[in-house]
Amino acid sequence: MAARHDRNVFPLEKPVQRKSISKAMSRRPFSWPGRKTDVIVHGLSRCQPSLTGLFSLMLSLSLSLSLSPLPSSRGRLFAQVDSDTVWNELHSAGAARMAVGCVIELAARVASRELKNGFAVVRPPGHHAEESTAMGFCFFNSIAITAKYLRDKLNIGKILIVDLDVHHGNGTQQAFYADPSILYVSLHRYDEGNFFPGSGAPNEVGSGPGEGYNINIAWTGGLDPPMGDVEYLTAFRTVIMPAANEFDPEIVLVSAGFDAVEGHDPPLGGYKVTAKCFGHLTKQLLKLADGRVVLALEGGHDLTAICDASEACINALLGNELEPLPEDIVHQIPNMNAIASLKKTTEIQSKYWKSVEPYSVPVDCALAESQKREREETETVSAMASLSVDVEQCMPQEGSRAAGEPMEEEPAL
Repeated sequence: MAARHDRNVFPLEKPVQRKSISKAMSRRPFSWPGRKTDVIVHGLSRCQPSLTGLFSLMLSLSLSLSLSPLPSSRGRLFAQVDSDTVWNELHSAGAARMAVGCVIELAARVASRELKNGFAVVRPPGHHAEESTAMGFCFFNSIAITAKYLRDKLNIGKILIVDLDVHHGNGTQQAFYADPSILYVSLHRYDEGNFFPGSGAPNEVGSGPGEGYNINIAWTGGLDPPMGDVEYLTAFRTVIMPAANEFDPEIVLVSAGFDAVEGHDPPLGGYKVTAKCFGHLTKQLLKLADGRVVLALEGGHDLTAICDASEACINALLGNELEPLPEDIVHQIPNMNAIASLKKTTEIQSKYWKSVEPYSVPVDCALAESQKREREETETVSAMASLSVDVEQCMPQEGSRAAGEPMEEEPAL
């Protein structure tokens, strides 16, 4: 169905993305503690429910939630929604609903602890779709609809959405801009609003009761130089993970767009984040919500890049040992454009998140130096705690005496 939806229509958004990931994953062995097996991805067909990582689901749900109105083709087979997005009268509706249903079903199983985590490899993507507007290859916002389902139907109180796509998720931001139960975090190429879709400025923080629950790490400065692993890891360390831990979500939904991975031309991203870095970012997110993390495929058009990034994320979901990051990455300082972007974000978000404020000063330190300082602080705290225990043990309690200590003789009357 997804293949028919966009066959011979989109220059970039084609079923080959989903098929390539499925084919690549079916040939690569995955393992997790206590078991070794080949994980096979079946596209939108039936999957083994016992797998820790569930990559796609067999069911399309009948949704009572609001969806973007379907475009009208006025009697034609195809309708042009915008310069990038084309509606196939025969198949787009089914494919878009199937994608939403897959993400909902997967998230519901993870939320109920039937599954530990999962990755829905679906097409078309969704994070640009707004309540009344389809755009940017997106018709229905799968992650936003899933979050609303978890909140309203399953009574999940706090949901974290992390958007890794190089483009800002304008539709997801719009859906929860005034909602304090859902924290939306996006790191994306912004360039002062000159990169598609133009939204996602750092000062877009939410409104009303949702003020402070919208975090935009808006990279600026174009591709001089492009952002890479160091910048993304620093953003996680200084903003995303501190705020996420403070928010303490019950489940984490990830818009897993891979168009920031190296291999995408400048108009599509132009960044130099490695595929393995996405595995490390996923591993960090698994520290939240008792590991209940759900990824849904969003953007990404370079087939090698999205396959490699998917493999890295799946290994993280399965708890496998990840390929370590190169030493030069660990010791490298973020570029000046990234430092400026992160300082702006931390300055704004420190008003809402106590945990973000301490990172506003050392944000321009190398990752290795920051990790070293954090280890030293932890060791110092542990040493002080140990010293405190030793002192308490050495201090005799009132009314007690050391073992074997003779009692003083009573003075003679």
